[in-house]
Amino acid sequence: MPIFRPTRRRRPDAPRLGSAPTAITRRCLDSALACALSAYPNEFGGVFRSDEPGVITDLLLVPGTTAGRRHANFQLYMLPADLGVAGTVHSHPSGALHPSEADLSLFRHWGRRHVILGWPYGKGQWRAYDGNGNETHLDVIGPVVTRPEAPPVYRPTGPVPAVARPTEPVPDAE
Repeated sequence: MPIFRPTRRRRPDAPRLGSAPTAITRRCLDSALACALSAYPNEFGGVFRSDEPGVITDLLLVPGTTAGRRHANFQLYMLPADLGVAGTVHSHPSGALHPSEADLSLFRHWGRRHVILGWPYGKGQWRAYDGNGNETHLDVIGPVVTRPEAPPVYRPTGPVPAVARPTEPVPDAE
């Protein structure tokens, strides 16, 4: 019986699927920061997914996640069966960027990269951690997205025209 041997050779420096991500897309990070700001003053929680090995590309919102001012509880059994799930993201409305004991327990038991977002949820208000709770570095890749300017508001300059009103009263419906 012949033995299957792959014909393609993997680059020695290429990250493998399931390896710890080393980068995050700007779009994904900005989405997480916007979700955290939207949930304020409560915590926000989500899950990161990496399509291409080594780069976190997606933010998954897990159904059934509950959040309050001091907690975000994930229903991890609701996640899709997916090898691309890379870790978690959650916010600390207090602004503290260090993990709590509950965070460390989650980090040790689930995922490879974890991000904590802190108030006021700006570009530098986040930290990445590995599965043991040690601070690590994630490169942010992708274009800087600038918000377009708001369109000008139309305000009439002359007198406002009068609205035509009926001269007869409207009969009551009986």
